[in-house]
Amino acid sequence: MPQRLALGGPRRAACPGRRALLLALLLFVSVACSNPERAAEGRPGALGVEDALFPSAGNGGYDVSHYGLALTYTPETNHLEGSAVISARATQNLSRFNLDLTGLTVRRAVVDGAEAQVSRSESEMTLTPSDVIERGKTFTATIQYDGEPRTLRDSEGAVEGWLETDDGAVALGEPDGSAAWFPGNHHPSDKAAYDIEVTVPKDGDGEPYDVVSNGELVGKEVDEDHVTVHWRSKEPMASYLATIAIGSFDIREGRTADGLPVYVAVDPDEARGAEKLRNSLSDIVAWGSDRFGPYPFRSTGAVIDHLPDLGYALETQTKPYFGSEPEEGLLVHELAHQWFGNSVTPRAWRDMWLNEGFATYAEWLWQEDHGGSTAQQVFDAFYEGSDPESDGIWDFPPGDPPSGSRVSDPPVYGRGAMVLHELREVVGDGTFFTILRAWTAQHRHGNADTAEFIALCERTSGKDLSGLFRTWLYGNGKPAAA
Repeated sequence: MPQRLALGGPRRAACPGRRALLLALLLFVSVACSNPERAAEGRPGALGVEDALFPSAGNGGYDVSHYGLALTYTPETNHLEGSAVISARATQNLSRFNLDLTGLTVRRAVVDGAEAQVSRSESEMTLTPSDVIERGKTFTATIQYDGEPRTLRDSEGAVEGWLETDDGAVALGEPDGSAAWFPGNHHPSDKAAYDIEVTVPKDGDGEPYDVVSNGELVGKEVDEDHVTVHWRSKEPMASYLATIAIGSFDIREGRTADGLPVYVAVDPDEARGAEKLRNSLSDIVAWGSDRFGPYPFRSTGAVIDHLPDLGYALETQTKPYFGSEPEEGLLVHELAHQWFGNSVTPRAWRDMWLNEGFATYAEWLWQEDHGGSTAQQVFDAFYEGSDPESDGIWDFPPGDPPSGSRVSDPPVYGRGAMVLHELREVVGDGTFFTILRAWTAQHRHGNADTAEFIALCERTSGKDLSGLFRTWLYGNGKPAAA
């Protein structure tokens, strides 16, 4: 039974030691209850973001807002020295966190001004800061590294990462090649702004190299022995879209009819169609802005290198990369990605059809709008198998690639485009293009997934479209003819 303190009567003074202990205990309980996060201990960030197709891609526990990359590259020895300043926000109490980095040697790592412990395991780098980083806190990690950046090759022989060219090098990142030249959170769900500064010694003839990257050129310095070039991308960018092209280029600058800056870099061995390409590029951007909504970046352009055996082009942000002079359809495809894939980026690699199906359908629309085959005619040729690019489109559903190695296979491209044409047929042209413009506006510079696209389609059209997507996007085999 509780003992009551008698009212009145003499009281004895409390012992000072007991009073201090009691006050300390009350203060601890008060702080712990009012701010449980402070009392919580840190835990390690996850080794990946649980992407179904690329389980080890990316890292958990933080979100990057900016990469500041300062690189020095020596083409003669293919040696790279780098300093990466990564600004991020902790999404949990972090005791340690990971960055993706393939090869290269880490010399030093600092987190918020204090030395951090570094450990490596294959393509994972783990940093343990001196103190726990509290959830919600913005922090800076600086990593100094060097070595010979690697060219990565997949099971089918396709290359990415850091590629040497006949007069320099190029960095290409899809799906995870960017980890070959800078540490980061290499998954498309974590987009960030970039400042990329590259220093290169002059070539054997004493001429400065050209260095081209994403975004806008904000600085160039040439001294007696080196050239240093600074590029800035203010709009968020997925790391697989980051690029650097080093070599000798014919640089053409200008503006579109709407005043958008255009920067085209062409290898002299590919210069034959440079002027035609720049004009076509401006026309395609204007056309895309009408069809898909306002162009999403501060500038546009292209890099046409001399790497004829590359076997693919890449939609590197603001400046698509081509290993040789592209045909018009390929230029349309890569520029369409600036809306679909670059500005609106999938949260997971499984939704790759939102990139490639849309860019492929943009090619069909361009033909239709410029006196070529209609989108219906191209659809029919794909369905019948008479179009050479239709080979293999029924191998698996475009919305459900069976593995990471197959996210760039024909079903994701061709059948992905067929999904969009079927949608257009069901909802009508007016509603269809309203959907495309709403999609690029609502998710501009962000991430989105297939479920959100389907919801937008049904909300805008007022129709139940579950059967259409179940059959064309997720169904196995060739659907029956309508």
